[in-house]
Amino acid sequence: MIQFHWRLPMHGDKADIDKSTLTRGNWGPPLDGNQAPGFRGGGSDGVPYHDYLLETAKAIEIAGFDGALIPSFQDTDDPWVAAAAIARHTKTFRFMIAFQPPWINPVYAAKASASLQRLSGGRLLFNIITGGGGAGQLWWGDRIAHDDRYRRTTEFLDVFKGVWNGGPFSYDGKFYQVENAGLPEPLAGQKWPELYFAGSSNAALEAQGKHADFNLTHLEPFEQLRIKFDRVKELASKEGRTVKPAVRFDILARDTEEEAWAEARRAYAAIDWDARERQFSAQRRGDSVGSPIAEAVRPQRNKRVEDLLIAPNLWAGFGPLRPGPGLGVIGSYEQAAERIDDLIDIGVEGFILSGTPALEEALRVGEEVLPLVRGRLEPARYAAE
Repeated sequence: MIQFHWRLPMHGDKADIDKSTLTRGNWGPPLDGNQAPGFRGGGSDGVPYHDYLLETAKAIEIAGFDGALIPSFQDTDDPWVAAAAIARHTKTFRFMIAFQPPWINPVYAAKASASLQRLSGGRLLFNIITGGGGAGQLWWGDRIAHDDRYRRTTEFLDVFKGVWNGGPFSYDGKFYQVENAGLPEPLAGQKWPELYFAGSSNAALEAQGKHADFNLTHLEPFEQLRIKFDRVKELASKEGRTVKPAVRFDILARDTEEEAWAEARRAYAAIDWDARERQFSAQRRGDSVGSPIAEAVRPQRNKRVEDLLIAPNLWAGFGPLRPGPGLGVIGSYEQAAERIDDLIDIGVEGFILSGTPALEEALRVGEEVLPLVRGRLEPARYAAE
């Protein structure tokens, strides 16, 4: 079955796509009209941002998504803690923790993961990230070179998998060495947490071929995606494995295509371009291979929103509206569903979608777009149509 996930705004959220500042949460300066927390009489109303995250998670669940990516950056709460809190207040919501392996010893990571599986009834997934280099990597003291980071991730997952079903398991690698390790009962043998693995370099794709359940990439022109998916399929086949393609992107959908474009124009009219240029400059300082792919269609203050359309309903204009990938889908509900079906036709089996504000747009996309996606049907029914 195709998986559809949303994205939790762990770094704060905007109440409207045209806002230039975060007005939900306390990750920015306090403003009049702020929510979670709100400010009354010069002080906080005592409503924590975690309450908003929980309400968003419930909306994602109600809207029919399988779960959501819980991202992790310098300016976010820890996703492990958030996942544990959300697990106790949801029923089917699957929490995809964004995780750089060297943050935790692999044996202890397996123990914590198995504990979360017991707590939640098997609803844990991972977005395995290896880091884009630059200041973000140095922030927590990681100076390992690009390709070695992927070798370290491979070793981490070797150990993680090796102890999952018990033990004893021993390993002697460049980065990790363990002797007679293993999870104790009843942690051993919990449901395996599927791995959404990000990365576009050769080193990343090789690591994915060995360990990933899903090859996760930002949205790119479909032919580029096809090439990347074929490369991962080839590498995975050498390991006797199958890796499913997955794509992450924003979606701006309304009743009509013109309404969606009107929303984009309204949002662009409020952009602080000086601030956005500083943001783009910072993003280019790392050694990530995936990040610069859409450089040629980078939004600029002298471009119209329509100038950033690179294919039917594929719009490269999301970058200035919030941190994250620039290419996403814009159009009517029917057109958005058609583009998702196009991706399913080239093999995509996992989606991580997002919109602003996260709560309202999760409900909108879940209620108006996902029911129109033909590929959500059982494969036999879809092929027969």
